Amino acid sequence: MKKNVLILFLVISVSTYAQQQPNNSPSPNLQGLKIAYMTKELNLSSEDAQKFWPVYFSYTDEIAVCRKENKDDVILFDERSLAIRKKYVVEFKTALGTESRANKVFVAERIFGNFIKKEVENRQKMKAAKQQSGNSKPTQ
Repeated sequence: MKKNVLILFLVISVSTYAQQQPNNSPSPNLQGLKIAYMTKELNLSSEDAQKFWPVYFSYTDEIAVCRKENKDDVILFDERSLAIRKKYVVEFKTALGTESRANKVFVAERIFGNFIKKEVENRQKMKAAKQQSGNSKPTQ
C-alpha cells in the first residue's frame, strides 16, 4: 500500500513537472507509465525518489537536446549521448547508492523503450487491419 501511494505521488508530481516541459517531451500519460515502471524496477524508496528523479529529468533533458542537435548525424549523436550517460552514471550512483542500481537505470530505460516501440507497432498493425477489413465489402 505504501509503495502504491508513493507511485501515485510520483506520477502526480511528474505530471505537474511534465506540463512545464516543452512540447517535444513525452505525453504525461506515457511519462507517468515510465515513472511507475522505473520506480518499480529500481525499487525506489521515497528518499531514493527525491534524489533520483531530479537527476533523471536533467539526464533526459540533455539527451533530448543532444538528439535534436544531432538528428542528422547518428554517429555524432551516439558519441555525445554516450558521454552524457557516462556523466550521469556517476550522478545516478550518488542518488541510488550503488553502481549496479545506477547501471540498472539504463537497462530499465531500454526495456521500457522497447516495450513502447512494440506496443506502437502492434497498435499500428491492428489499425491497418481494421482499415483493411473496413474497406473490403462483401460482393454479391
